[in-house]
Amino acid sequence: MENINKTPAESFSGESGEFRNNARTARRRAKKNDVNDWEFEHGKVPPQAIDLEEAVLGAMMLEKDKLAAVIDLLRPEVFYKREHQLIYSAIQRLFAQVQPVDILTVNKELQQSGDLEAVGGPYYVTMLTNRVASSANIEFHARILLQKYIQRELIRISSEIIHDAFEDTTDVFDLLDKAESNLFSVSETSLRKNVRDMQSLVKEAIEEISKGGKDEGQLRGVGSGFTELDRITAGWQRSDLIILASRPGMGKTAFALTMARNIAVDFKKPVAVFSLEMSAVQLVTRLISAETEIASDKLKRGNLEDYEWEQLNTRITSLLDAPIYIDDTPALTIFELRAKSRRLKQQHKIEIIVLDYLQLMQGTSEQKGNREQEISSISRSLKSLAKELDIPIIALSQLSREVEKRLVKKPILSDLRESGSIEQDADMVLFIYRPEYYKVDDESYGASTEGIAEIGIAKNRNGAVKDIKLKFISKFAKFTDLEVDYSSFNTNFQNDPLDSRRTRTVMSKMDEDDRNEPAF
Repeated sequence: MENINKTPAESFSGESGEFRNNARTARRRAKKNDVNDWEFEHGKVPPQAIDLEEAVLGAMMLEKDKLAAVIDLLRPEVFYKREHQLIYSAIQRLFAQVQPVDILTVNKELQQSGDLEAVGGPYYVTMLTNRVASSANIEFHARILLQKYIQRELIRISSEIIHDAFEDTTDVFDLLDKAESNLFSVSETSLRKNVRDMQSLVKEAIEEISKGGKDEGQLRGVGSGFTELDRITAGWQRSDLIILASRPGMGKTAFALTMARNIAVDFKKPVAVFSLEMSAVQLVTRLISAETEIASDKLKRGNLEDYEWEQLNTRITSLLDAPIYIDDTPALTIFELRAKSRRLKQQHKIEIIVLDYLQLMQGTSEQKGNREQEISSISRSLKSLAKELDIPIIALSQLSREVEKRLVKKPILSDLRESGSIEQDADMVLFIYRPEYYKVDDESYGASTEGIAEIGIAKNRNGAVKDIKLKFISKFAKFTDLEVDYSSFNTNFQNDPLDSRRTRTVMSKMDEDDRNEPAF
């Protein structure tokens, strides 16, 4: 059978033109034999349920309420019998035109499209309604048809892969890309979550609220390890897509690594890091530099003093058992990311994914050539993956050069590179801006900008939009909370704990006082 790579929403777009295309596709199938070549190869009848197909079509023509229950689940190719594909295409067109669906209207629609005789005439359409014993279970029957269709698609795809794999003229990487795209299309278009009622949703929401309030200061999400940032976000929330963007040199990889370290070491939560730019060893070297507070250039050269070797061996122990899982596969595709993430979720119970960075990912072969559409598809797929795994995904992103052309270099949402859909798909967008990098010596309030980094929350679907100041230690490539002198504030902190000026910010554990002295 042919594969139409469309989602249910695209197949049922509400436009009659789409359904005419479906009708033409169904007519092409009607001209073919009932059994395809791949069916002969296996010597078995493909998975099917003709009796349920008849019952579902009959029920849709008898009761309009039953039609609404399954119209978003089924597509013409889900039906195995060619006549049923044509009849369902006619029902789809009537539904799209807001026309009544019954035996008479379906016969008329089939007659106008020239398919009435191909399906067996008015008698066959009428006969379908006699096959309905009860329409009460039409949704259950429709899901069985969908399962049979998925089985047939898997057989078809596998047969094509086997056939192409035997061909010496087929490039193996093209074959892998085709297999990935086809399998990903089946899962994307066929496996959908059910609608949930308010009773179950409210119950789950109350449980989440209660869980968050059991311990004072407990985060509902995955904490970043930065006091003020966690205070605003309450941690990175499940199923959220967080975009962390900056111009080169701002330290987005360092910020992401510092967060990964805090999550794994301080909060003991498993983290998956997909690095498309740097190798796994390079990332770990950065983590070692930040943890031991030994400059990374000294680690690269290896010329450490004796006390530095002892310092390295002593402080590295916290990283040895840290649940951080790094994958440095280059040119990662969304299919590979999905497969690897599912496996990590199953085997290691990861609670957050960090992707460095989005523009280095590869889309499907169909989208190659149009980079904007490719990035749009990748960002949508990342959001879909976050919802599927029910964990937050932090994706690093580049900014366009328009930032450098402006007098004020602070990034804005329109600076996101290559696609506006990144901004639309993201639940939260964060920018990193270091005024010191642009030689901006003094800020408006007169404080020095040396070692200061601003984390700007430019979009936040579930909270405040705000700029947060952190300390950036360039020689160790790490971020920490900023030390603030609160002696000038003559206020009672307990009166308004949500006022950021009255919230005490503490240093990260990575900057404990005893680390200022060499370890002997």
